[in-house]
Amino acid sequence: MANDLQTLAALLGLDAALEVADIGAADIAETPPYRPLLDAGLARLNAFEADARQHGKLRETYGESLSLFSEVIGDGTEQTLYLAAPASGMTSLLKPDAARLAFFNGFSRFGEVHATEPVRTTRLDDVAGLPDLDFLKMDIQGAELMALEHGQVRLARCAMIHLEVSFTPLYEGQPSFGDIDVWMRRHGFAPHRFTEVKSWSIAPILRDNDVRAPFHQLLEADVVYMRDLIDPDLDADLLKKTVLLAHGCYGSPDLAGHILARLEVAGHVAAGSFGAYLGMIGVVP
Repeated sequence: MANDLQTLAALLGLDAALEVADIGAADIAETPPYRPLLDAGLARLNAFEADARQHGKLRETYGESLSLFSEVIGDGTEQTLYLAAPASGMTSLLKPDAARLAFFNGFSRFGEVHATEPVRTTRLDDVAGLPDLDFLKMDIQGAELMALEHGQVRLARCAMIHLEVSFTPLYEGQPSFGDIDVWMRRHGFAPHRFTEVKSWSIAPILRDNDVRAPFHQLLEADVVYMRDLIDPDLDADLLKKTVLLAHGCYGSPDLAGHILARLEVAGHVAAGSFGAYLGMIGVVP
């Protein structure tokens, strides 16, 4: 995989590592989609985690390739951080909504607040030492839209954004998937794919006596946004980075190939690049 990614980066003429940010980067039993780019030496990770209890695991996982930021990303105001159990992943700037938690089996326990802490939030645009971003992954338990609204300078040249969104918000004042989707489209992004759609069982009925075994009620999802490719004036460098992200992070050769063919027609990559990519993915032109 690493060799293929390096070959593709060379084909695209990308000679600088992509700047990746993960806001809410706690390593909760998952491999992030950008990991192949890190392993291939094609990306640098800027990780944000407000919960200091998670920092040791992050340093252990990423070592020297990690730039770790402890700022609490928000709107720059004083707020309250609601601390849940570390393994729950439910620590948030938003207060858990007791009624909505009780709607689902187990969530009254998962969302239990163990402590509160006053924090000064920082706008993403104001984080010292943070470069402009090529890719953003964000899971901050309901505060995603707040971060996006106050990070538009850092995200001005961002190629793809991966967000956790909620169909049934679990926190007071939490924007829904619809709210976030409208904002993203207004700012030049279009949805590419869901990487995960999570359902959950509604209390008090359990499936197979397992609190994590769902029936059909939608809970949340991870959704990936790309720049709206209908825009004919997208920057060539941004498009090249989208090719690398689509192929390396999301297994989307059709998206990568479409953009690569477009770049070749416009003269932004060498003639024959699209054919070389088809050969790489085992497609006969």
